[in-house]
Amino acid sequence: MSDFVIFHNPRCSKSRQTLELLRQHGVEPEIRLYLEQTPVAAEIESLLSGLGIGARALLRRSEADYKEQGLADTGLGDGELVQAMVRFPKLIERPIVTRGDRAVLGRPPENVLELLDD
Repeated sequence: MSDFVIFHNPRCSKSRQTLELLRQHGVEPEIRLYLEQTPVAAEIESLLSGLGIGARALLRRSEADYKEQGLADTGLGDGELVQAMVRFPKLIERPIVTRGDRAVLGRPPENVLELLDD
């Protein structure tokens, strides 16, 4: 089993590029198709901790569900936004690559190189 996990959407070009970049550096990550295997709230909270960001920063604002669920409301807290990501995983920005308790967002894909320094 790999130390690396990629929360991957094969239809996303950035996600495919990030996976390819990892492979070019000799890393074969565990691939988590997060649209099929939706992360639970605790997993999303762990990702946020590893990324060092709040829930709002992980939302894809261009998704229809973002608008339909009223997620632009700044009065919503991280807990409510995390629950929205659990219900609508397309809202989760991608790809996310983890190694242990560290995580990076593969936008741009080169961000994942930060995880290779160990």
